[in-house]
Amino acid sequence: MFEQTFKNIDDILHKDAGCGSELDYVEQTSWVLFLKYLDDLERDRATAAELTGKTYTTIIDQAYQWNNWAAPKITNGNGALKIDHNALTGDDLTDFVNNKLFPYLKKFKLSAESADTIEYKIGEIFSELKNRIQSGYNLREVINRIDELRFRTHAEKHEMSHLYEDKIKNMGNAGRNGGEYYTPRPLITTIVKVVAPKIGDKIYDGAVGSAGFLCEAFDYLRNSKSLSTKETEILQKRTFYGKEKKSLAYIIGIMNMILHGVEAPNIIHTNTLAENLADIQEKDRYDVVLANPPFGGKERAEVQQNFPIKTGETASLFLQHFIKILKAGGKAGVVIKNTFLSNTDNATVAIRKTLLENCNLHTVLDLPGGTFTGAGVKTVVLFFEKGKPTRNVWFYQLNLDRNLGKTNPLNENDLAEFVELQKTFADSENSWTVNVKDIDQSTFDLSVKNPNKKQEAALRQPQAILEEMKALDEESILIMDSLQLIIDNGR
Repeated sequence: MFEQTFKNIDDILHKDAGCGSELDYVEQTSWVLFLKYLDDLERDRATAAELTGKTYTTIIDQAYQWNNWAAPKITNGNGALKIDHNALTGDDLTDFVNNKLFPYLKKFKLSAESADTIEYKIGEIFSELKNRIQSGYNLREVINRIDELRFRTHAEKHEMSHLYEDKIKNMGNAGRNGGEYYTPRPLITTIVKVVAPKIGDKIYDGAVGSAGFLCEAFDYLRNSKSLSTKETEILQKRTFYGKEKKSLAYIIGIMNMILHGVEAPNIIHTNTLAENLADIQEKDRYDVVLANPPFGGKERAEVQQNFPIKTGETASLFLQHFIKILKAGGKAGVVIKNTFLSNTDNATVAIRKTLLENCNLHTVLDLPGGTFTGAGVKTVVLFFEKGKPTRNVWFYQLNLDRNLGKTNPLNENDLAEFVELQKTFADSENSWTVNVKDIDQSTFDLSVKNPNKKQEAALRQPQAILEEMKALDEESILIMDSLQLIIDNGR
């Protein structure tokens, strides 16, 4: 049912002049979905309070509650409830949403007690977006569809979270950098398994996107054992932290975590790289970092001033940030372009040196091209622990007998051998160990060179190819001249 509802909503939004792409569909579905979720949450809280003889005070004032403006109900002939045909629609509905509902919800950001409350998240979400659905009739149809959904049971929330993940994945094909927000779930699952966070750890993603790493870590910890009430509260309030620069990704990340079961996610809308590394104190540090910072971004000079090693490369700045913000003994799994291992510019060399000296870079997972659909880059995953220098780096090269792509994505089974061998850093056809003393001490080059496989010939530079073509042309001219001379002398 949920899947068909989402498809129907996309069809409605496709007809609306204000929604032009999959990104708009996800954004607009998200805010309506969030308000329906909030209504179900309030009902659950009211029921729980009633059972214990307490009075529940609603978060949302009556005039702005779902059952008043969005889906007021009347009884049909069979005694079942249905949406009142006099419910707001057309211009009346868009006028209420744009001029009354959104301004009311924005105020929660100022009135909330603290940033880790659901009230604050309501205010922040509705400060960051606007209703793009121009037709009040289309908006009415969307509301009617979403009203059919329920978020009351764990099974319902679980199914909804999977469908929402699918919508985020589809954004990768929608342009406008939608792919930035989605890391393949099998890869995230594998990274979380290898890093193996535990309950009580503070887990951080400074490039949170759609919060895939935090959602997967939440599922991993929630299913790791039977949790006590105290442990459940720790997971809800004091475990997962994220920062996100882009408004749409921020909203999607919040919604994704809520659907996975975290009621008030500790995600802040900010530019992580605007934080000066020198200002990070012990209280700001985390036990675990899980992240996939954006590929190929460029940062302005004033942002670079926040880092000891200056570079415009966004991912290299994030890596410095992650190293600094980890506690001593803290663990990390970070996705980065494979060129980080071999680039010879001063900044990259200096960051590699810093990583090797301050952290134990124990594992490098080399991923095949096509892992990130549409990104067109090869990536590696760096697994490291802060506090002691690297002695040995264990490499694993994922070699698959098929090309990865949109219709043939990475799956968990592809990574099963890596997970198993990594436990003991075992050598195999696809894995080997490099002693840091054996690498070039001036460049700290960590290029992936599998000693167990015949290396492919290195690609030549275009200039070398052109020079060879020129030499062959000159040789051909000489041969033709010689043949012509022989022919002339034979006459």
